[in-house]
Amino acid sequence: MYIALYVVLTIAIIFVLLTLIAPKSYSVSRTIEINKPIAEVFSYLKLIKNQDNWSPWKKKDPNMKQEFVGTDGEIGFISKWEGNKEVGIGEQEIKKIENNYKIETELRFLKPWKSLSNAFLMVDDIDETTTKVTWGFSGSNPAPTNIFMLFFNFEKAVGKDFETGLAELKAILEN
Repeated sequence: MYIALYVVLTIAIIFVLLTLIAPKSYSVSRTIEINKPIAEVFSYLKLIKNQDNWSPWKKKDPNMKQEFVGTDGEIGFISKWEGNKEVGIGEQEIKKIENNYKIETELRFLKPWKSLSNAFLMVDDIDETTTKVTWGFSGSNPAPTNIFMLFFNFEKAVGKDFETGLAELKAILEN
């Protein structure tokens, strides 16, 4: 009986320690240079529907169901999706637009797990014909789900998807 109690107590202590040391937040971003003027790049980026052309997640499930609410490129526009296991179910809402600078969105994932992230696309002019694009997102990992981050390299996995998407974006805008 005491052995079982010690095992349960040890597991509980390990669980609590893991929730204390696991990351409480995440932030991932990637950058690419595109040989197009900033206004042209920004006007393309602010239309969320254009993400279907370059998003790596659209390629992971080309048959995902999508629904759009509002006017694309304006605050309040919502893109909803329901896809396979790789893309899950969620929605993205435009929260803020700073012309020729930044588009901020809120990502609400519903399945396979619930989470809320803040995403952005930011542009910077390098010169008259070259624009730097930064794509990123951040959020928090509440306990006890933050333990998952000890075993999953979020930066590497999502970062790779961002790099793939930005390379596709560059190819589209430069052709």
